[in-house]
Amino acid sequence: MAAGFLTHLAGDRVEVRSAGSLPGHQVNPVAVEAMREAGIDISTATPKLLTPDTVRASDYVITMGCGDACPIFPGKRYLDWHLLDPAGAGIQAVRTIRDQIEHHVRHLLAELPLPATG
Repeated sequence: MAAGFLTHLAGDRVEVRSAGSLPGHQVNPVAVEAMREAGIDISTATPKLLTPDTVRASDYVITMGCGDACPIFPGKRYLDWHLLDPAGAGIQAVRTIRDQIEHHVRHLLAELPLPATG
């Protein structure tokens, strides 16, 4: 959901990589529905494994509770967003998580030195 919001709100001003320490086989269908309600289609996203190369290639690393499974490299900015896991949650809970993620993403984008949209 965070990658969906980042892509939607920042467009090509940010290169978004999304990966997890224990990715599922598909994107949570309830998350897909919650994001669709927000006008964002993440139905074609595919879960990917977080690798050291992914972290190395990133300036910012946003974690959501991966703990020791996240590789740490100097010079990266790490942010840990404490959110409930939407896996197995109903639509109401996922909507709440979605809204929290949107808040975090908007706050992050306000801090980034991004070029103006054109």
